[in-house]
Amino acid sequence: MDLDHLVYAGPDLAAAVEDVARLTGVRPVPGGSHVGMGTRNHLLGLGGGAFLEVIGPDPGQPDPAGPRPFGIDDLTEPGLVDWAVATDDLDATIERARAAGYDPGPALEMSRRRPDGELLQWRLTAPRTELVPFLIDWGDTPHPARELPVVRLLSFEAVHPEPGAARKDLAALGVELNIRAGARPALVARLEGPSGPVTLV
Repeated sequence: MDLDHLVYAGPDLAAAVEDVARLTGVRPVPGGSHVGMGTRNHLLGLGGGAFLEVIGPDPGQPDPAGPRPFGIDDLTEPGLVDWAVATDDLDATIERARAAGYDPGPALEMSRRRPDGELLQWRLTAPRTELVPFLIDWGDTPHPARELPVVRLLSFEAVHPEPGAARKDLAALGVELNIRAGARPALVARLEGPSGPVTLV
């Protein structure tokens, strides 16, 4: 399975978009609203068919019945909070992971409309805002990375005080990620924009 996208979330979507635009020199483009979840996103290509999702509260929606995904309601500043890997058979991937000792959770249905009105539909496992990615299956929907402005992803790794525990779950998913020891869990992406390399954490 390959990297599908990185998730950069913040308590204020406009501020998070400005943050990414300032750091990379390229402005993420509007993606759309996740109706009922209280969120909206902007997207930026990373090359190789992957993208950066910048997500935050949607001021055009009422507060959702439950918490927003990616721990958005508890964030005080924007940051790289999660990542997704793509699969073309979500149910089989979930079953293989469970058999290997890691439960990614059940498959969920999602959709949103692009600004041009095109409906995107996909299935995924629930994000857990941890070093282990969630799974996503776009089915017949054209991948969102097409036609996006691009900043090149130079590297992507994680930091964790106990790297071995995270590596075990990643192995059960069949996913590789460099994890180095550090004081607290974190995802670290190095991107190359017009002004040179920058780091998102």
